[in-house]
Amino acid sequence: MKKKKLAGAFLSLTLAAGVLAGCSGSGSSDKTSGDGETIKIGVNLELSGGVASYGQSIAEGLELATAEINKEGIDGKKIKLIKVDNKSEASEATSAAIKLTSQDKVAAIVGAATSTNSIAQVQIAQDNKVPVISPSGTSPEITFSKDKLNDYIFRTSFIDPFQGTVAANFATKEIKAKSAAIYIDSASDYSKGLAAAFKEQFEKNGGKIVTQEFYIAKDTDFRSTLTRLKSAKPDFIFLPGYYEEAGLIVKQARETGLDVPFMGGDGWDSPKLVEIAGAKALNNTFITNHYSSGDPDEKIQKFVSSFKAKYKDKSPDAFNALGYDTGYFLADAIKRAGSADSEKIKEALEKTKNLELVTGTFTLDEKHNPIKSATILEFKEGKQVFNTKINP
Repeated sequence: MKKKKLAGAFLSLTLAAGVLAGCSGSGSSDKTSGDGETIKIGVNLELSGGVASYGQSIAEGLELATAEINKEGIDGKKIKLIKVDNKSEASEATSAAIKLTSQDKVAAIVGAATSTNSIAQVQIAQDNKVPVISPSGTSPEITFSKDKLNDYIFRTSFIDPFQGTVAANFATKEIKAKSAAIYIDSASDYSKGLAAAFKEQFEKNGGKIVTQEFYIAKDTDFRSTLTRLKSAKPDFIFLPGYYEEAGLIVKQARETGLDVPFMGGDGWDSPKLVEIAGAKALNNTFITNHYSSGDPDEKIQKFVSSFKAKYKDKSPDAFNALGYDTGYFLADAIKRAGSADSEKIKEALEKTKNLELVTGTFTLDEKHNPIKSATILEFKEGKQVFNTKINP
């Protein structure tokens, strides 16, 4: 994630009426419903399985945005979401993409939540020329791989190198760490990407990486590795992974007397993290994230209020915000395209500039990555507390 501080008016019903309602043209008939009154958008998310918390949160945010947009519609049309559960598995994400493009004939796809599951549908989207927006897939490989742009693939989140770089700068400049250990999920593109960027920037800042250790997703006992990490005596531990393992690792680290600061990325962002690790164990831990519900920015606080009104006073997490922003990001492109045709939507997405959303002000770069800001959050007694916002 990248970019300057959020400013300006909140995207709410006013945006839905003013920015979105001007869309004209029915688009290709195979991308809309039979009666021509709906625009079908596929949703390929992790609604069950190991990282279901991410997919469910994105879906909630997307559904809120869609409800707001549909109050006025887009040139009289309503967005219809067609959801498919990829079960947190890459093979299922591929199957979902095939169904949505070939059977449902959607105009665009939102998803997946993770980098691996997003990459799994790239070729399907490219072959069928259907734009895909990953709300939270942070691997650079999603949009640009093998020196080639995947021109139908976009994202709403910042990318791993930016997130890892922000974490390294925070460790050296704010925590004043001179040495660090890195603990990596060996099977995760996300984890390895963040780790590589962190290592490069930490060493560039004059710090020393004293050790790197690896774990495998679904592991539950990390004590022997944590003992080795402790013996290396790092000032700081970078743990780029997902909440299920991260929670157990932090819990077991504290039990072994490893009390140095830990830091992760947006993969830690789940209410289940506190359930797994325990509130006390999470003290002195930090994450890079896309936004904070505690950020005083007026636009963010209006989103928080709208979300709580729809979801029974639940405070929105970053994945809720990314899902919400993805809905408006896509709807804005449909409006500017003047059509629900997939190729025209793709062209409009590429031209997105200075679009003010909850997680930042979006301008797409040449690799389809949004340039926007990152937020640092600190855990205090189990609560995420806004620490600072980092601009690109």
